[in-house]
Order: sequence, then structure tokens, then C-alpha cells
Amino acid sequence: MTSDDVRDAVLDSARVAFRSKGYVRTTIKGVAAAAGVAPEVVSRYWGSKEKLFAAAMKLPFDPATAVPELAAPGLEGMGERLTRATLDTLSDEESREDLLVLFKAGASSTKATAGLRAFIEQSMIDRLVRYIGVPDARLRVSLISSYLVGIAANRYITRLEPLASMPEDDLVKIVAPTIQAWLDPSIPLPGGVA
Repeated sequence: MTSDDVRDAVLDSARVAFRSKGYVRTTIKGVAAAAGVAPEVVSRYWGSKEKLFAAAMKLPFDPATAVPELAAPGLEGMGERLTRATLDTLSDEESREDLLVLFKAGASSTKATAGLRAFIEQSMIDRLVRYIGVPDARLRVSLISSYLVGIAANRYITRLEPLASMPEDDLVKIVAPTIQAWLDPSIPLPGGVA
């Protein structure tokens, strides 16, 4: 078996595990066993479950590095960077299809829902909260992720017009200011919610 065969077997096993068990219940040891390799082989190729998930689900980014890269320039312009990153991720049909499978599984399985929620919270939201460091950051980041998921769902899944056919730059110009406002600690959230 070549190294490419081993990688493909592990990724296939990981895809099946993440889709059926969700993120939390999938283990590197379990994926390795299903692929017929030692857990050390999986760790050598990917290093962590998070990176294995990103590779198996064909995410065009690694959450461990993507969030720090988005946050590195600071809060100024982060609304646009987050919007573009979301749209870029979901504009790839293969990545979008893999994520849709997880969302659909989540709708019918509380285990899958909990697993997907754990991945989003641990890999993305918690990291972003730490990097932006604004008051009530957790609520703000949750609002941002909900807003972006809604925009993405209407653009790529339900294909609601005019969002579905709108040029990405135009959509970013509309969406990014709202996200930027939610990131700005000098702008209180409406209703005095904290």
C-alpha cells in the first residue's frame, strides 16, 4: 500500500466516521482502526482531529491557522475578511456538499448536531473570541456566525435571489459592515444585551 493509498483510506474512514458519529464522538484511534493503520500514522499525517476533520471534509482552510490569519491584522476590516472567508469556503461545491451532509445529519441526529456544534465552537468560535477580545465577544461571534450561515444557506442551498446570483464583491459590501459593527466594542449591541 502506497502512502497515497494510506492517506486515502484514512480520509475515507474519517469521512464516514464524522458523518455518522459527529465530530465529538469520532476519534483518531477509531478512524485509524477503520482504515487498518496505527493511530500514529493518522497523527503523523494530520497531527490533530481538527486537521483530520478539515482534510476529510475537504475544508479549504485549517481552523487552527485560518482564524489567527483572519485576526492578525486586527479588528479593522475583520468584517470583510470573515465574510470573504465564509463565501470563499462555501463557493467550492465539493466543500459545500461535505458540509451539507454534516448539517443534514445534524438535523436528524442529536449526536451529529452536538458533534458539528462542538467543531464549530472549539475550532472557530472559541478561537475567534480569544483573538478579537472585545466585551461580550462570545455573543457577538455567535451572532456573526449565525448571520454568515444564514447568508450562505440562502446563497448556496436555497439559492434565494438576488443573493444566489449577486457578485461576491457586492454581497461583501452589503454584509461586512453589519459584521464589522458587531465586532466594534464601542458599538453596544441593540437592546442593551451583554
